[in-house]
Amino acid sequence: MSKSARVFAALSDETRLRLVVALCAGGAMSIAQLTGGTDISRQAVTKHLQVLAEAGLVRDLKAGRERLWEFEPAQLDEARRSLDAISQQWDQALLRLKSSVED
Repeated sequence: MSKSARVFAALSDETRLRLVVALCAGGAMSIAQLTGGTDISRQAVTKHLQVLAEAGLVRDLKAGRERLWEFEPAQLDEARRSLDAISQQWDQALLRLKSSVED
């Protein structure tokens, strides 16, 4: 669960969520591509990407002298499985409550 907590914490920031969405839609991208058309500085995007990397959501690739960033779905899949498990537990608890109330 601690890995999932890091994923949820990383995605709780709107800027980081937007970066993940951009990387999902556009494949590997450079800092320049990620900051293009925004008012966010390259330094700020770099810091946000580092948080996402620490959560296992993105990774950087060297392409010559350029650094590209790409989405890594494995940790998000793990977080989704955690939410599914919590959802099942909640559903079971509600069924038990319903059963005890109806008896």
